[in-house]
Amino acid sequence: MVPVLFRVGGLDVPTHGFFVGLGTLAATVVFFLMARRRGRVTEDLGIIAAGTLVTGAIAARLSTAWQYADLTGDSPFSVWARGGRSILGGLAGAYVGALVTKRLVGYRQHTGDLFAPGVALGMAIGRWGCFLTEEPGTATTLPWGIHVSPEAAARIPRCPACAAGESMHPSFLYEIAFHAAMFGLLLWLRPRLRSNGGDLLKVYLLGYALFRFAVEFVRGNDEVLAGLTRSQLLLLPATLLLALYFARHRRTADPAGRAATDRVFTAAHGPGHHSSTRPTEVDE
Repeated sequence: MVPVLFRVGGLDVPTHGFFVGLGTLAATVVFFLMARRRGRVTEDLGIIAAGTLVTGAIAARLSTAWQYADLTGDSPFSVWARGGRSILGGLAGAYVGALVTKRLVGYRQHTGDLFAPGVALGMAIGRWGCFLTEEPGTATTLPWGIHVSPEAAARIPRCPACAAGESMHPSFLYEIAFHAAMFGLLLWLRPRLRSNGGDLLKVYLLGYALFRFAVEFVRGNDEVLAGLTRSQLLLLPATLLLALYFARHRRTADPAGRAATDRVFTAAHGPGHHSSTRPTEVDE
């Protein structure tokens, strides 16, 4: 484990914070590059990006503060600054923050297609901080399992596999590989996805929800109900809602399906009418 990445003068630069900051910077740069290519860089878009970053950072902290409060007896709001961060909480907070900020500034265009690739890249970078500072995963006999030194194991609480010197799943490397692959996939999908402008982000969120649910089984997090972790219990309704969204919009997002629907509607009602089955703009 590498809690301190390097020193600048007499200041220690924490590994986790460094990679989270680097990932946030990369995500922001990609977001504005995507916006510039479409001629959409405006003051309002800058406000939306700032609101998204702020709410995401706050939610990431607050969503884990209660765990530290439970251990220390302090108020969650008094320990949030020195607690951990939840990626899932941060994503949820950022999503809500984007919606609220867009409403406040009256921005009506979709932004999900601008955010999605940057978020994937930022996650791929930020997870290196987790890999270098946190419990790797559950014990494994697979050849790519990793070990931690006795000194590092002493700094990781509630990790019996670490203390026993067992080989463990590099769960964060799995996540890094997933997000890097999604970054490439989203760039490839962006000009090919012919539905509403928020679907690219929803594709990423659904993909990550499914992947994260699976990888939780080798993360080593505490099971709280029916053999599932807190993250998995949170992911169940989120995954269901995203799956229902795509199931509902599958037909209207298909050009052939729309054309067939329009032909049926026109035959029934005449050429002067417009089908009500066409997709409407949905803020993401």
